[in-house]
Amino acid sequence: MQRKRKLGRGVAIVGAGMSKFGMFRDRDTKDLFLEAFNEAMASVDKGMDPNDIDAIYFGNFSNDFFVHQAHWGPIISDLIGNVPKASTRTEGACASGALALREGVFAIASGFYDIVLAGGAEQLSKLPTEKVTEGLALATSPYEGKAGFTFPGVFGATASAYFKKYGANREHLMNVTIKSHNNAPLNPKAQFPQSISDVMKDKVQRAIDKGKPVPVWKDEREFLRDPLVNPVVAWPMHLFDCSPISDGGSCVIMVAEELARNFTDAPLHVIGLGQGSGSGLHAKEDLASFEATKYAAREAYELSGLRPDDVQVCEVHDCFSIAEIVHLEDLGFFAPGQGYKAVEEGLTQRDGPKPINTSGGLKCKGHPIGATGTAQIYEIWKQLRGEAGERQVPIDSLRIGAAHNLGGTGGTCTFTILERRG
Repeated sequence: MQRKRKLGRGVAIVGAGMSKFGMFRDRDTKDLFLEAFNEAMASVDKGMDPNDIDAIYFGNFSNDFFVHQAHWGPIISDLIGNVPKASTRTEGACASGALALREGVFAIASGFYDIVLAGGAEQLSKLPTEKVTEGLALATSPYEGKAGFTFPGVFGATASAYFKKYGANREHLMNVTIKSHNNAPLNPKAQFPQSISDVMKDKVQRAIDKGKPVPVWKDEREFLRDPLVNPVVAWPMHLFDCSPISDGGSCVIMVAEELARNFTDAPLHVIGLGQGSGSGLHAKEDLASFEATKYAAREAYELSGLRPDDVQVCEVHDCFSIAEIVHLEDLGFFAPGQGYKAVEEGLTQRDGPKPINTSGGLKCKGHPIGATGTAQIYEIWKQLRGEAGERQVPIDSLRIGAAHNLGGTGGTCTFTILERRG
């Protein structure tokens, strides 16, 4: 009989930071993580001595490949002056950063440490696109890789299976894309802070400046249907369905719950935590779902005592537009086959009843692999503390937020639920 999981003691987040996301060929990983770390330290309302950090957990997928440098734990420890204390690198493909947070939670909950820094970084812009694609494909299962599947192909297969099973189509993916691009301009950290309308205007102006024929689209959907500006990547995934190549860093500062008020009067408490694993495409029972997400969500809801309806705002792993739709269902926010309808009806918009990816998501905020997990937590930190500025969710008594981080082709997943009390 499975026993109910619990933490040995409570854990709270008292600081969070994130670099600007984008492609920064003139910077390096250390610069980007230091930018995030400095913001995190400054965000601790009552201040903190960085020397009080007991240990570091650092998420990084494969800077070994992308910048030909490994062993990032001690590099980051040395960077922020934490040597000789422990620093551990975590790797779970796109969920590497969330695994760092998870290990930091366990380290505090065990009583071994009181104050932990958890974060991650990745730099993909140093290599050409074809080499980045090769590096990312290292996170596919061996069967997928040998069959020539890269990530657009995997999620193209997911979309095709979902369409066949539930009757959705490419027009429904556009709803996710348009929503993400509407949220991103409100996020100063986003890699692509442009609405689709803004992108259209830019392309018109470039045509005018170059003396070329001026394109005409009557609306955003017609633009997204245009194969010249939104070509197929792996059917039915088009260019604007895909997250970009990104560089960036992010981190959070966590402390034992009983110490939290020493650092801030508005800590966020980690009340739900789950992790699951999943099979490759060759062994999946349902290509339109991710078993790892369902398992991670079940663990987190059980630990927190909450239900999906209790989550007021959530960042989900929208590496591709179809992924957001599928995750909405696997997390229990909407019934199977209803996720695409919920997006179409505006239920997941920033001012809707279930705001999703207020940051712009991976699609527009950017996706520097190792940094993504704690960057999602950063957005929830901002939202629950009422510090998200123009993108602040207009919900009275905003108290419960969550972050969902998927690694690889669904092989690793984490789900984290946070609460602001008082």
